[in-house]
Amino acid sequence: MANFYTDTPQFPHYLHHPLMKRIVELKERNYADKEKYDYAPMDFEDAMDSYDKVLAVVGEICADIIEPNAEEVDQNGPTVENGRVTYAAPTQQNLDALNKAELMGMGLNRKYGGLNFPMVPYMMSADIVSRADASFQNIWMLQDCGETIYEFADEEQKQRYLPRIVQGETMSMDLTEPDAGSDLQAVMLKASYNEEEKQWYLNGVKRFITNGDADIHLVLARSEEGTKDARGLSMFVYDKKNGGVNVRRIENKMGIKGAPTCELVFKNAKAELVGTRRMGLIRYVMSLMNGARLGIIAQSVGICEAAVREAYGYARERCQFGRPIIDFPPVYEMLANMRAKTDAARTMLYETCRLVDMYKILEDIGRERKLSSEERNEMKYYSRLADAFTPLGKAMSSEYANQNTYDAIQVHGGSGYMKDYKCERLYRDARITNIYEGTTQLQVVAAIRHVTTGTYLQRIKEYEAMPVTPELEPLKRILSEMTQMYEKLVELVTAPKDEDYLDFHARRLVECAGHVVMGHLLLQDANRNATLFRRSAEVYIHYGQVEVVKNYHFVTKSRIEDMAYYKPGITEE
Repeated sequence: MANFYTDTPQFPHYLHHPLMKRIVELKERNYADKEKYDYAPMDFEDAMDSYDKVLAVVGEICADIIEPNAEEVDQNGPTVENGRVTYAAPTQQNLDALNKAELMGMGLNRKYGGLNFPMVPYMMSADIVSRADASFQNIWMLQDCGETIYEFADEEQKQRYLPRIVQGETMSMDLTEPDAGSDLQAVMLKASYNEEEKQWYLNGVKRFITNGDADIHLVLARSEEGTKDARGLSMFVYDKKNGGVNVRRIENKMGIKGAPTCELVFKNAKAELVGTRRMGLIRYVMSLMNGARLGIIAQSVGICEAAVREAYGYARERCQFGRPIIDFPPVYEMLANMRAKTDAARTMLYETCRLVDMYKILEDIGRERKLSSEERNEMKYYSRLADAFTPLGKAMSSEYANQNTYDAIQVHGGSGYMKDYKCERLYRDARITNIYEGTTQLQVVAAIRHVTTGTYLQRIKEYEAMPVTPELEPLKRILSEMTQMYEKLVELVTAPKDEDYLDFHARRLVECAGHVVMGHLLLQDANRNATLFRRSAEVYIHYGQVEVVKNYHFVTKSRIEDMAYYKPGITEE
């Protein structure tokens, strides 16, 4: 029987990373729940066994139900009538299967009916679901909005909403508007408070809302009249049962067709304030978006994995000139790079998950008791790294999803351009990953400060201090040379103290940091399991070396005045 978890040996490797013992012990508060809940783990081994069994169930459902449904979902998709959305029948079948298996609210506290999973196994489920059908992942993973309710809502709100998520009710995050896409400070959906009724009302339009007819919505709205910036925005929760929001239309998209992307009209929709006024964008959405970006990294990795498998399978079967095309160097080089990029994106995903786990769990413990000074320092350390790795991982992995699906079609040749083959759908689904939840360009904006402040370099130095076997030392030396070039580039670009010049080269600096970081992560994976990772480590580090050298030559040969070549000229106006 097919299973998308058990057929991927990388998952157990990351599930058993050395840091996981500390993560699980903190998450489980030293297994304090074992006396309260019969499904709570008794110890570390019991927790790991639970993760393994649940992920195996996810893998089975994905292989037996979700992936076979994906083609029909892509062809038919959701529909809208009288302001309400109806999922494609197979999408509802997918949801029913996961709900029946009690796989909603995986990351939520047991107090609200959740499984209390750390981010690592939770994102493994997203990785697996995305391989089966990336569009369905968009619906299912929006349960992660529940984490924002858990972090910032009051206890009464948590008690009302979180159990509903665990029971299978769907969610959406309503942020963007026709005139507020990447610039969320421009959000103008109006939130007004009726003093007599002690009730908030929402009025306006939201656009490009994934799963926009969900049961429970988190909505960013302007609560402070007369404001035009982030300080006037607050976060609200809207319950579909109260009415007041209709779907005007479903967008006709290039890909991710199973997840309805909606334009919503709010007309005196009753809503509840979450947390404190004016903190909607400044604090709550930033937390919400970081979680969503982690989900897009997982989605990108799942798409990468699907593309690699499709390409390998076709290359082994397709014969030309009397032999399988996988035997031809141009093809097997392409396949090796696809696998290396997939493994690099995946190791980045789970490194980021571990960083997020550490700081989020310590932050949560801090709500229960006062943290020690050592714990506070540890939380700050991991928080800074998570803040640095999330945009870097989102930028690199989503670009790799696009590259891998492009190459999968190339391996298929003319057949890959036809809808008869899965890679055509994967290509369309991948295209949005480096656009939504912040474009690659915006991820660079978020990541560049960690270049200039030395966050990445500090972490790279920590990786360099980790031992490897003698067989891997040549790869480590290449990474050391890449690091030296990266340091030189940072010095060259920051020395003029020209913001435009820094912005011009920011993408190149961030990419160089990404190649070195991901190279080190793969090197450590190969050190722990040479059979599984050494080939990808070798291929990726050499690929990264070429990319760093290319960027090095471009930057070292450029001058500040050379930027003028790239500015719009009279022919573009």
